Amino acid sequence: MIRWLLVIFIALVIFSALGPWLEKIGIGRLPGDLRVRIRGRDWYLPFGSSVLLGLIALGVARLL
Repeated sequence: MIRWLLVIFIALVIFSALGPWLEKIGIGRLPGDLRVRIRGRDWYLPFGSSVLLGLIALGVARLL
């Protein structure tokens, strides 16, 4: 369970760092991606984009 929490945390950090670049190509504005503003701070939860990128990674892994 700790390993999965670590993987989720690392994925969220990567999405946060690559957010502006990914938005330019359309990832981050998919249905299922949540942006919430709480107390003046924006929170970004990329559920839809995570599923899409996971499917792309699965496809690439199957090809190799």
